[in-house]
Amino acid sequence: MDPFAKTRRLFLKRVTRYGLALALLAGAKPALAKSKPALTGIRISQSTDDHTRVVFDLTGDFEHNLFTLNDPHRIVIDLHDTRESEVIEISDKATTLMRGIRSASKDGGRLRVVLDLRGKARPRSFELKPDGKAGHRLVVDLYATHLSPTPIKTSQQERSKQKKQFVIALDPGHGGRDPGAIGKKGTREKDVALSVAKKLKTLINRDSGYRAILTRDGDRFVTLRNRVKKAREAEADIFVSLHADSFHKSNVTGASVYALSLSGASSEAARWIAEKENASDLIGGISLDDKDDLIASVLLDLSQTATIQDSLELGSDVLKNIGKVSRLNNRQVQQAGFAVLKAPDMPSILIETAFLSNPAEEKKLRNPKHQHKLAKAVFSGIKNHLKNRQA
Repeated sequence: MDPFAKTRRLFLKRVTRYGLALALLAGAKPALAKSKPALTGIRISQSTDDHTRVVFDLTGDFEHNLFTLNDPHRIVIDLHDTRESEVIEISDKATTLMRGIRSASKDGGRLRVVLDLRGKARPRSFELKPDGKAGHRLVVDLYATHLSPTPIKTSQQERSKQKKQFVIALDPGHGGRDPGAIGKKGTREKDVALSVAKKLKTLINRDSGYRAILTRDGDRFVTLRNRVKKAREAEADIFVSLHADSFHKSNVTGASVYALSLSGASSEAARWIAEKENASDLIGGISLDDKDDLIASVLLDLSQTATIQDSLELGSDVLKNIGKVSRLNNRQVQQAGFAVLKAPDMPSILIETAFLSNPAEEKKLRNPKHQHKLAKAVFSGIKNHLKNRQA
């Protein structure tokens, strides 16, 4: 029997319920259009010992509140004006971080869901709208702060030891036959990016808790896909691409930081699914080789959403520190569909250090001391982010 036949049936049942519920909500009868959204399913997954994801499937728009309680440790999620479906499905309830899950209706039409924890954990939640693949969802990520001394075994690959170093992939933009932007004084973007990357690598490797790798260590051309591939082969925790901007007006100045846009993620998901036969341990230790397209697309959707959020937080930390040593073009992390940011399982940012088209900034970017300041600021932002994520 096809081992995923049951999983496919559950997905089809869920899709059918979503379609019926949405049809009723969109129907002609006013009474049905105002019915409460229902919680129809709870999916629980664990990518690593220190991360658990809980996904709530709902039939319509909803609001939620989340808070933590101690003695014993638990996470409480209140879904406002929501009912629990009589046919609700819940996947395996226990993970390394979570003992189980329970729910109850409360006054005011609230549905309260309680996640019973094995120890202290840091939660993060976000809502997802229907995207053609699934309906309304609430995603709750749990991150370990103190792991249980006797963690349960999971069906996924066990880690042989705790990670002692964070691996940071540094990607100097352009190279070889691709010089990138060129300033009026002849400063080439590929040279600035490599110089800053090498200084950043030196700073990172001086710290015992971190290790840096370069996607290129000389003046050579590397395709965008191979840059990401090299980072993933090194099992990098984060990916940082370094560039220098240019504009047709010379008075434009300042540094910018980019993360992947949702549209870029969607187009990339289709490519990953199409090439899933060659994808090994793609998302958090889960290979897509043996998954059908529906399951693969859902797994990628969840993974990419969390990765983009993590990338935005990383970019914000880096941007704040760059602002201490350089002018900023925009104080918010921007989003775009850069190819080097599209790994579904690795927080990735692209840094435009300054504008080579601006004479004053070109002069700064040629200065080794300023390059060192930029490298130090980027590393400070990275460390702040990783420490906050572990807190």
